[in-house]
Amino acid sequence: MPTQPARPTDRRRRKPRAYPAFRVVALTLVVLLFIAPLVWMAVASFKTNVDIYDASKTFFFTPTLDNYENVLSRNNYFVFIFNSFWVAFASTVLSLLLGVPAAYAMSRFTMHRSAMVVLMARIIPGVSLLVPWYFIFANMRMVGGFGVLILSHMFVALPLIVYIMISYFDSMPLELEEQAQVDGLTPIGAFARITLPLSIPGLATAGILSFIFSWNNFMFALVLSGANTKTLPVAIFNFVSYASIDWGSLMSAAVVVTVPIMVIALFTQKYIVSGLTAGATKG
Repeated sequence: MPTQPARPTDRRRRKPRAYPAFRVVALTLVVLLFIAPLVWMAVASFKTNVDIYDASKTFFFTPTLDNYENVLSRNNYFVFIFNSFWVAFASTVLSLLLGVPAAYAMSRFTMHRSAMVVLMARIIPGVSLLVPWYFIFANMRMVGGFGVLILSHMFVALPLIVYIMISYFDSMPLELEEQAQVDGLTPIGAFARITLPLSIPGLATAGILSFIFSWNNFMFALVLSGANTKTLPVAIFNFVSYASIDWGSLMSAAVVVTVPIMVIALFTQKYIVSGLTAGATKG
């Protein structure tokens, strides 16, 4: 007997079975694509330079902690860790203090042109400003200090915070502030006592992303930092010379840079997701 063509109901029954399998395969490939370099970096940090170049010892080798000892003890990377933390923390706090009130004003008073200027500042590549920055700060004798690093990081962090918080404030109902003012609060009091506590997820999102940017920033610190203010991304280049590269120590230093950010992202991912999607359901 000739086979009958599949009925539409049969096709609809097959699709749900194929789609989950495709989704699992696609997600697995994406995860492997992003995880593989990190795994290789972590494994290489426990190898000698000879083992790193030996393909037969990709997975089977004798682990060593000499690379981490070289990074943390001999090269005194704890100083660079403190420098990175201080610059990231200071630039984030100052950007929040300036950016949150500015975002609130732009949101509540519909300052679209000002918001567009902030967005343009977010789009402009920071590397295009390095030459004039260096010229200005060199004449002010600020190059090599923490102040110039904090200000340069704020140039990118501040527009990012304003852009995130504008969307977050837009999603918050204005009636809450109006009711607070009816109860006797001033507009500033309503912002400080009602709106600001409710915007903690957005503040966490903006602060975390700003801190991560500052921690990972390389170009600004390379040009504007000094011998005593080097951050971790710049200090990693101590293991790269003209003639050779100390791959083991380089991978260990990269792990030292990466692990704190991964831990922060792991424990704060719910705040990042909730803050970034705060304005998506407006209207």
